[in-house]
Amino acid sequence: MIKPPALRPGARIAIVSPASTPKEPLVRKGMERLASLGYAPVLFPSALAIGPIYYAGDVAARVADLHDAFRDPDIDAVLCTRGGWGTAELLPHLDAELVRTNPKPFLGFSDHTTLHLWFAQNCGLHTFYAPMVSPDFARGDTLADGVDLASWNSALTQTAAWSFSAEDGLRILHPGKSRQKVQGTLFGGCLALLVESLGTPWSLRAPEGNSILFVEEVGTHPYQWDRMMLHLRYAGILDRVEAIVFGDMEQCLHEVEPDARAKENALLEAALLHNLRDFAGPIAIGLRSGHVNSPNVTLPLYVEAELDCGAGPVLTFREGAVSS
Repeated sequence: MIKPPALRPGARIAIVSPASTPKEPLVRKGMERLASLGYAPVLFPSALAIGPIYYAGDVAARVADLHDAFRDPDIDAVLCTRGGWGTAELLPHLDAELVRTNPKPFLGFSDHTTLHLWFAQNCGLHTFYAPMVSPDFARGDTLADGVDLASWNSALTQTAAWSFSAEDGLRILHPGKSRQKVQGTLFGGCLALLVESLGTPWSLRAPEGNSILFVEEVGTHPYQWDRMMLHLRYAGILDRVEAIVFGDMEQCLHEVEPDARAKENALLEAALLHNLRDFAGPIAIGLRSGHVNSPNVTLPLYVEAELDCGAGPVLTFREGAVSS
């Protein structure tokens, strides 16, 4: 795997929209907050485009923005405005050699799970399941309302080990049958996108050796979680998975009243435990990454990690995802 260079003060960050068109006021607000951190955000040509139906420009325009962002030696990182839908359209047109020879941090979540898979499996590049411009950097009254700066800095600037714990929402769903502490390569993203990749030329593959799967979702009912996790199991993805980390489930709950929400959440967790009743490894839940209402954490992908559900839980990244 290729570790992109660490993000330094003054870094120029390309702002791109590989999927749906964002709302311009939110993008401008998010860029102002990026600038307040000492970065120089650079809005790329198709970032605010209104293309066919809900896309931010046509395929050629969105591919050109991605390629130009990686090609430009003055750009230090590539950050998405929002998710939505559309990145899968780009896959046949992307240049893996261009990315491999110009590695830099790529950041986004949701629909960009598709690009995280492509970057890892075709380019060998570490990427980051991370806050985006309009849903996170522009959220609320202050930057801290949408972005967890501690994990942003740890993931993008640090080459040493660091961890997530209960303070980041993580809790134990099941401590594990055979082992409570496991090590492996962390991979994953938005569950629907992982499942929809199966059967395509860009299908999800578990990393070689032991691995830890991270999955999160939005607006997804318990039976849908059950169905998609079963799909992963039948596809053989879980065969090399030693541990599982689920995201924060708040945005998968449809009920409004607290008691009804608690009941729905209990059903969701029961569905997951039923689905994984034969899974031997530890299972954690509640990591505030991706579709969250609280500050969004930055999660490096395809790095060596350890999940300890004995005392904790604690998810530790045993290496940095960036180079010094």
